[in-house]
Amino acid sequence: MKPTVGLESSLYPEDVRMDLQEFDSHRRTVDLAGGPVSYVDVGPSGGRTVLFVHGLGTNAYLWSGVIAELSREHRCVAPDWPLHGQTPMPADQDFTLGGLARFVEDFCAAMDLTGIDLVGNDTGGAVCQTFAVAHPERLATFTLTNCDTHDNLPPDGFEQVVEAAQKGLLAPNGPELLARPAIARRQSFGGAYEDAGLPDDVTVRAFLEPVLGTVERGREFERLLTSLSAKDLMALEPKLRELTVPTLIVWGTDDRFFELKWAYWLRDTIAGAREVVEVPGGRLFFPHERPHELVTALRAFWS
Repeated sequence: MKPTVGLESSLYPEDVRMDLQEFDSHRRTVDLAGGPVSYVDVGPSGGRTVLFVHGLGTNAYLWSGVIAELSREHRCVAPDWPLHGQTPMPADQDFTLGGLARFVEDFCAAMDLTGIDLVGNDTGGAVCQTFAVAHPERLATFTLTNCDTHDNLPPDGFEQVVEAAQKGLLAPNGPELLARPAIARRQSFGGAYEDAGLPDDVTVRAFLEPVLGTVERGREFERLLTSLSAKDLMALEPKLRELTVPTLIVWGTDDRFFELKWAYWLRDTIAGAREVVEVPGGRLFFPHERPHELVTALRAFWS
């Protein structure tokens, strides 16, 4: 039987956190066929690279605490999706899971990244599953945190947002929402963090300004939300059962979007899955809120 591991809650050392300004000081740009991509690259060169993939409505800063600690011994690379963070929106961007997985592959090719330790969260986890089965040769290990799985896309707690996108109701309200970060935090991130005061106002703007800051960006975000299909994710299941890349699942146990059962579905489906590490009380964005738990699990897995 594949094992289950639990982690005790532990505070992350505040003195090694990176604020947004420090994090952005590590940004670089690489040109792909579709346009420039902003990414963070921190840590020593040589050895394997950890590639972090965020999800909807965030950006590479989601991984700031994890990168702050792991970059002491690993090269950590985290790109912003198209339309997210500081990566502009290509006019013809394919926002299906397959299209976003091709974005990850194009980024890896441009950066000459092979033998990577791939880590995904939220919809980024679904993108990583799609990428992993298409390009297992690029992976040394694979780690999934709370994310879309099987037919749970969109999750029940997010269906109303997708329905609003289908009706074109998100984009017109985006700029007004961004002008009131407290409301934006509650409406966009409510339930995704244990601490209701997270993310802070600066991070709320950094996450949401690129996707909702103007009506034009909001329309593209609506297109993204309505391009993602559970059918595409479910079609991966036969290939996941053949994916022998060593795989770890680290899951917050109090996630109202992605229940703990999905962690065990992944463990029992991915051929190379070794264990589930439970993060007691953790929610969707625990890698941002409680990064030390993920760092601890990754170090143990890689060792």
